[in-house]
Amino acid sequence: MRVRLDTVDWKILRELQADGRMTNVELASRVGISAPPCLRRVRALEEAGVIKGYRTLLDESALGYEVTVFAMVNLVAQAGSALAAFEAYVRGQPLVRECWMLSGDIDFVLKCVAPDLRAFQAFVAELTAAPSVRNVKTALTLRPVKDEAIVPAELPPPT
Repeated sequence: MRVRLDTVDWKILRELQADGRMTNVELASRVGISAPPCLRRVRALEEAGVIKGYRTLLDESALGYEVTVFAMVNLVAQAGSALAAFEAYVRGQPLVRECWMLSGDIDFVLKCVAPDLRAFQAFVAELTAAPSVRNVKTALTLRPVKDEAIVPAELPPPT
């Protein structure tokens, strides 16, 4: 079910996405309300599941993960047990940063990081032998063009 948000809620979401570490007092000031109702609104957005959590974004390359690769995976079957086995496998792989199930010619796309190509090649060999995997195709990234960990928080048009 979609949550109804007003202009102040959208401002709160925009500000928190830009800086999730700001104090409630600073947030209230930025959105133009006092601190107590601001805190109530943030808590309500958290309870409604609109705000799922808070994280620190890390720079992969600064931590030694120089390689980012997308892996396109096709399974031998899309039966429930095959999907469950592959999904469980992927959840246990620290080099896999994101995994999306797709419709169409590819069953899953994985965004992976690795310290170097050798480490990624070893991971691909393991991935190819993973439960229910038919084949894996990879695409080595050259550079990011856009990488935003935010949801567009613009006020939707009136209905």
